[in-house]
Amino acid sequence: MPVAGIELGWAEAGIRKQGRKDLLVLHISDRASVAGVFTRNRFCAAPVLVCREHLAIGRDIRALVVNTGNANAGNGEKGLAAARATCAEVGRLLGCAAEQVLPFSTGVIMEPLPLDRLLAGLPEAIGRLAPNHWAQAAETIMTTDTVPKAASRRIDLGGRLLTVTGIAKGAGMIRPNMATMLGFIATDAAVSASLLRELAAGVAEASFNRISVDGDTSTNDSLILIATGAAVAATIDSSSDPRLPALRDAILEVAQQLAQAIVRDGEGATKFIEIVVDSAATDDEAKAVAYAIAHSPLVKTAFFASDPNLGRILAAVGNAGIVDLDADRVQLHLNEVWVARNGGRHPDYREEDGQRVMKGAEIAVRVELGRGSASTKVWTCDLSHDYVSINANYRS
Repeated sequence: MPVAGIELGWAEAGIRKQGRKDLLVLHISDRASVAGVFTRNRFCAAPVLVCREHLAIGRDIRALVVNTGNANAGNGEKGLAAARATCAEVGRLLGCAAEQVLPFSTGVIMEPLPLDRLLAGLPEAIGRLAPNHWAQAAETIMTTDTVPKAASRRIDLGGRLLTVTGIAKGAGMIRPNMATMLGFIATDAAVSASLLRELAAGVAEASFNRISVDGDTSTNDSLILIATGAAVAATIDSSSDPRLPALRDAILEVAQQLAQAIVRDGEGATKFIEIVVDSAATDDEAKAVAYAIAHSPLVKTAFFASDPNLGRILAAVGNAGIVDLDADRVQLHLNEVWVARNGGRHPDYREEDGQRVMKGAEIAVRVELGRGSASTKVWTCDLSHDYVSINANYRS
């Protein structure tokens, strides 16, 4: 659904391949607040560095520009210069300062960005600017994705009907750390800049920071949250505002739908797996156990093969770094099947029950640690032959 205060346009710039959408421009109204969270990978891409610089300056952000096919990462000063030149040209064409533009790139790392093709495609993208181009925008930012990822919600906020719409891309190199591969979520609510920054960080932590395809954190991970204020409601500028919970819930619903769509579209994925860790001593402990399971190649390949070799899950739990874990208090469930009780095989567990669950397209793993009241939820997928093939042939 369109979000008042945002227009989107795309172009086929031939950045890596001809005949595909690969350049996107979002034009944002001058009332908007914009916040972002980004990868913690120390080899972060040039556009991530420039985005951080421009957001820190504090000027109103008026545009986003996204290219696919080239990550503009690992290119040193030339990469930074290319990102800045992109912002300058977008600013010239839209009549704003370069510092009011945020650049994003996704694709192959350590290859020079073909700046001439990118700049040449900008007039076409800007010429297509329109508020109803979210679906085309979702297609434009795809790389190894097999489907575009978009979600929307409408909410009644204090008697006004507001919209939250988002798009994301990602299928491999997914273990976000403070963001997702690329995600853009917008609402026509009015939210102060400081509160929007808090919202963005909290939403990322509860959605995109709870997914993993392969355990690798990209150089380009970015999540941008935009509040255009075009619905002309009074600005939400305090965490005590009674309208905030409903808006936060709607944004989080969109973010979680997009995050889960990334896992479902994981490179070569055939199964969607939800991992719940309960009764941990701390939130960090619960996350460590959940990701130990989600990142284990042995666990992920067992799910791909529908092989109920479920001792692999217990081994991953034991390898999560909890030095004083009492294995005799650990319980393991696979959907409704109680697999391990008090650290050992449940006396009523039958392997055919485990295999029946593992043959499904959606699987829930629940681990109880018996240590406290903290819990967390992580979404991941299996690891298939196709994952290796896709990534071995990615540059061909």
